[in-house]
Amino acid sequence: MTGTIMQQPPVGTKTIRVLIVDDHSLFRGGVLRLLESERDMQAQACGNITEALDVLTRQPADVVLLDYDLGSERGSELVATMKERGLRGRILVVTAGVSGRQAMDLMQQGVAGIFPKTDSPQSLVEAIRKVNSGEAWLKQDHLQLLVQNLNEPAQPGEKALSARERAVLRGVVEGLANKEIAAELQISESSVKAALQQVFNKTGVRTRSQLVRVALDRYRDLVV
Repeated sequence: MTGTIMQQPPVGTKTIRVLIVDDHSLFRGGVLRLLESERDMQAQACGNITEALDVLTRQPADVVLLDYDLGSERGSELVATMKERGLRGRILVVTAGVSGRQAMDLMQQGVAGIFPKTDSPQSLVEAIRKVNSGEAWLKQDHLQLLVQNLNEPAQPGEKALSARERAVLRGVVEGLANKEIAAELQISESSVKAALQQVFNKTGVRTRSQLVRVALDRYRDLVV
């Protein structure tokens, strides 16, 4: 078990408590040092699921950085056990690589995001903050799987999206700005904003990132 790193955050800033679960001590140490420089974060690390459950039972975390491949264990085992025991912590899976199907399965199990170990340290810090704020974090190619199914009809009881609203939502999932969506659809930027507002109203969300979560929840069973 690696010790806790603690710094005093700026006045008025809430500390994000992070638990790193990874079986490679070099990676754990590197992430601990990275988070040591972030004044709004407090980190602790462990190397297996048993240790992680012990820590989470005694001291809940805001964000759990979970390695998908823990040697003889799989990170999905911790996801299932945390859910079963009602343990707190939004889970950001950190992995050297998972397939699109595995990524969708993990999101379906309730993880907040998938972060590739090949991405930059600063991107990891950004991902932690996004996940802590309730948003989803996925690679573009994983998001692309959702785009393939955005034209499916709404489920019973859901508010159906118009063809334009689905097209705008597709652009959001692809990471396009309003101006880029307008150019692609050959409509005005104000029309994009109006359609996006309707999507917000129908889905009950307030941010573009939250729309990604809605898309995951709505289309996850259709991803192949």
